[in-house]
Amino acid sequence: MYPEGVAAAFSTAARLGYDGVEVMVWTDPMTQEAGALRRLAEHDGVAVLSIHAPTLLVTQRVWGRDPWGKVDRSIDLAHDVGADTVVLHPPFRWQREYARGFADGVAVREHDSGIRLAVENMYPWRGPRGREVEAYLPHWDPVQQPFDHVTLDLSHAATGGSDALDMVQRLGPRLAHLHLADGSGSARDEHLVPGRGSQPCGPVLERLAADGYAGSVVVEVTTRKRDETRRELDLAESLAFARLHLAAPRA
Repeated sequence: MYPEGVAAAFSTAARLGYDGVEVMVWTDPMTQEAGALRRLAEHDGVAVLSIHAPTLLVTQRVWGRDPWGKVDRSIDLAHDVGADTVVLHPPFRWQREYARGFADGVAVREHDSGIRLAVENMYPWRGPRGREVEAYLPHWDPVQQPFDHVTLDLSHAATGGSDALDMVQRLGPRLAHLHLADGSGSARDEHLVPGRGSQPCGPVLERLAADGYAGSVVVEVTTRKRDETRRELDLAESLAFARLHLAAPRA
């Protein structure tokens, strides 16, 4: 819950009635320390549902430079805090060795650890004059890759011009984790409150409920430029949206 710290995220989640949180491993040492996270979870009564591995461009130096080292430490952290899922991004195109063994490495680690490694959909980067740049290997869309578990981020789907409902259908039981946010199709990853963009956030949730989806739905909306009151209102609205559509019968 940027720019506030981890403790504020737990307390806010508890106050608003969230069931749990996803912890992004960041430069903040508290996001990396299982004991600290367990104490917060116990104090606020909010479970850690998932760990987001530091495989972003802005976390390249967190937990060293070795990408598999980051993934392995994220798996260990998930075990230690009782989370069953680690979210990770596909390899960047300059991580060629990592990319070559990525699918096999993910599968082996899932088998050995019992933790789901849910690879997240990304989007093409757009350069000057709208030119697309392929930033990920083998591709930014994991739907067409041989992963057993995938994270669908609806804001990323908007930025990538993907059809979110089609992705849900194609993934079937491989859809293990959902990042709930909206987007307008801008080249910028927006992470809007669901219902404020052009993504079919409501229909996606209703489809998941009808299909008996058992994974987590994680609100991932931007709070960077909000004051405390606005942040809480946006997070409360997002939670209400999720619960409304997860409970709604499909026509």
